[in-house]
Amino acid sequence: MRHGKKVNHLGRKKAHRVAMLANMACSLIEHKRINTTVAKAKALKQFIEPLITKSKAENNVAAEKGTHNRRIVFKNLRDKYAVTELFSVVSEKVADRPGGYTRIIKLGTRLGDNADMAMIELVDFNEIYNASKTPAKKTTRRSRAKKSDDAPVEDTVVENTTEEKSEE
Repeated sequence: MRHGKKVNHLGRKKAHRVAMLANMACSLIEHKRINTTVAKAKALKQFIEPLITKSKAENNVAAEKGTHNRRIVFKNLRDKYAVTELFSVVSEKVADRPGGYTRIIKLGTRLGDNADMAMIELVDFNEIYNASKTPAKKTTRRSRAKKSDDAPVEDTVVENTTEEKSEE
């Protein structure tokens, strides 16, 4: 039974698991997508989504709260280059997104041990999916456009060619 089991332990002790998730999160921030197992990808998603939310909130609050969020994220990631990248590049890209910053795409099984593999990526950095979804100007149609009387109306005249041939 799995009563009250909220954390997937991934077959590791806590220190090893936290260090692994921190390293994977730094790699995800640096490369914008990584390949891993499905279980690790799901654990990483739970690990990194709150950190991205904290980085996004720095722009909306006072400088004291922003520094506090940066320190909390650094405590979890333990890599100042990843924190800088997260608070500068990633937070600007996801500023208008309300949540769901990562996407998990299942890739199949690994050749050696048949483990389920997945690619986890930051959603806003995928140019393939986002290329067709350019922000279009929203228009609402509340009433139909009226036809203007100023436009010239072209009447097509159909000539009877049989009469012309009979006259000749």
